Formats: sequence, structure tokens, C-alpha cells
Amino acid sequence: MSVKDFLPALEASLNDNSFVKLSLGNYKGAEASLKNIYVRKISIKGTEKLSFTYNYKTRDIVKNHDPEKALAEIQKQLGHGFNAATLLTTKFDLKLEKGKLTKTEPSQTELPSLDHDRKKKRLVETEGKFYLYALNVTDDKGNILKNAQDKYRQIDKYVEILGGLIEKIPKGTLHSVVDMGAGKGYLTFALHDYLTNTLNLKLKVTGVEMRPDLVRLCNGIARDSNLANLEFVDGTIQKYDATGASILIALHACDTATDDAILKGISAGASLIVVAPCCHKQIRREMEAGKKQNELEILTRHGIFMERQAEMVTDSLRALILEYFGYSVKVFEFVGGEHTPKNVMIAATKTGKGRSPEILKKIRETKEFFGISSHYLEKLTKI
Repeated sequence: MSVKDFLPALEASLNDNSFVKLSLGNYKGAEASLKNIYVRKISIKGTEKLSFTYNYKTRDIVKNHDPEKALAEIQKQLGHGFNAATLLTTKFDLKLEKGKLTKTEPSQTELPSLDHDRKKKRLVETEGKFYLYALNVTDDKGNILKNAQDKYRQIDKYVEILGGLIEKIPKGTLHSVVDMGAGKGYLTFALHDYLTNTLNLKLKVTGVEMRPDLVRLCNGIARDSNLANLEFVDGTIQKYDATGASILIALHACDTATDDAILKGISAGASLIVVAPCCHKQIRREMEAGKKQNELEILTRHGIFMERQAEMVTDSLRALILEYFGYSVKVFEFVGGEHTPKNVMIAATKTGKGRSPEILKKIRETKEFFGISSHYLEKLTKI
């Protein structure tokens, strides 16, 4: 058995509707960056086609062909560079390698979906959500507006991350959520929706925002949406009394406002503190004034590197301070940089363990190494 036997078997699987998928590999052809071709059956407007994904080193190209043209393309590729092929059907698996065919029992016995546009699982459903319509994220039918695609992806990703963190906290210990610097309330509304309708938690959710017009807008949307246990209040992070907050969130609070929010969470004994910092001016000024001459000097000589280094040092010290006050801390990118350049998130979960002298020592050593006299959060917490 050889290539001449492989193609009829492929055609037969298409004709008797047993075709699952096909892959071509071991490429030795002229296109240096081409690696594989993956083929699956799809349906476009009721017409069956074969979708080819040409897998290159740095990109993928997708082309859809009618079955007859698809067979010709596969034959061509097998004769011009591809030396291996694997055909999966519901009746058998067929592997072509080094000119030989191997037939085995089927690894898949069910046909895959023919959906061309596979729906990605969403945590924030859009249908029937008035708040998304009122915030200009969707139309009145729940379709995401073209110019709001990035905003929706951010919202859904926020909820995915927060939902995973919240689910690990004992339900009986959670009572309220405070979202500092809520802005137009995109996340506040979506999180309230998720907590209420997905996790079945009846928590009080409060959005704190210093701009009265946005507070009025959001309260109006909440009222028109009949959302219970959700309110927006006028105030600053520094002045808001967060006593009793179980979860404290502050996304993109500028510079030391992030530290003010962290202090509120620590003081409240919050089970979860989540911040996405924005701007790191305070520590950058300290580092520029200190100008330590050490092995790191080459990384702080240029402005752009100094800025990035200041961001990492600022958030690393924040993480250490949170650990000192009994939190388990994770620092990670929460959404791709193409959606927002401010894409670092600090998530701190209360463990009850803390006050380690070793952490204070590490904070002192870090400040000394980078020429920092003090971190603003260090002053706030009086450590």
C-alpha cells in the first residue's frame, strides 16, 4: 500500500461520511516555514467544504475548498514536500509514512461538529443583558458591537480570572465586593451578574467612583436592569470606608492610588485583593534619584528600560508587602498586550499567615539594591 492507496481511502471516507480529520506532516518542500497542513470538514451556509489550515512557523493560513478541489490539493501536497499523512475516520485510522500505509482501529468513533464559527465559551453572556446594551457593548439583541470587541474580551477575561479566584474562597466567608475606581462600571456590572447568576452568591457589590456623572449613569443602568445588591457611590479610594469588604478590586488606579486600594483591602481583612496597577511614578522617581551603580545599571541607563524596571520593582514590593500581611500573591498578565498595555494583575488571597521577619529583610534588601528610600505602600502600612 502507498500514496496511490491512501487517496482512494480518503475519498471513500468523504463519500460515506466517515471522515473525521486529516493531517499532513514531515514537510521537506520548498516553503521553508511551512510545517503542517490540517484538514477538517465544515459547513458554510449549508454547503460542506474542507477547511485547510496551513501551519507556518509564525502564522496560520486558512483556505476552504470544495471536496473535489480539496482532493486535488491533498494529492498535490503529498507529491510536493509532505512525506507523512494521518487520516482519521470513524471506521479506521490510516497513517502514511515513508511510502507505507498502516491501518489501525479508529481512535474516534464520532463525527465532529461542522460548525464553521465555533462558539467560544463565554462567562459573560450577552443575550438579555440590558447593562451591556446601555454601556454600548452590545446591540439590543445581544450582539457584540464591532467597536466593542476588545472591551468585551477584557470584561470576559476579568470575570474568568476573578471567578476562578472567588470559587476557591469558602462561600460562607464572602459578604461584599468593593470595586474601587469603577469608572463606567463595565467590570462591576459583569462581576455582579456572574456572582448572582452563575455562582448563585447574593453579595453586595459596590462600585466606588469619584466622577458624579458616572455614578449617576451606573446607578440608572442598575435601576433600569432591576439589579439588586448593586450600587455605585461617589467617592475617592483614600476616603472610602471599605470596612467589612470581603473582596476588594482596583483596576488601573493611577500610581499610588493602587497602594491606597491595597491598604483598604488589608485594613478590611479582605479575603481577596485584586489590583491591576497603572503608572509607577513614585518608585521610578526614587530609582532615578538613587541611581545605584551596580550590576543592574545597564538596565536602568535608558529611559524605557528604567520605566519597565520601575514597574517590576513597584509591583514586586507590593507583592512582598501583601505577603507580609498574610496573603498568598500571584502576579500575572491578565489580558494580551494588544488589548491594553496595562495588563499586569496582582491577586492576593488571604491565608492568615504572615508577619515574617524574612519578608521585611527582603524588602529592605530590594530597596537598597535599587536605591529606593521608601515605597508608598510601606509608609501606608507602617511596616
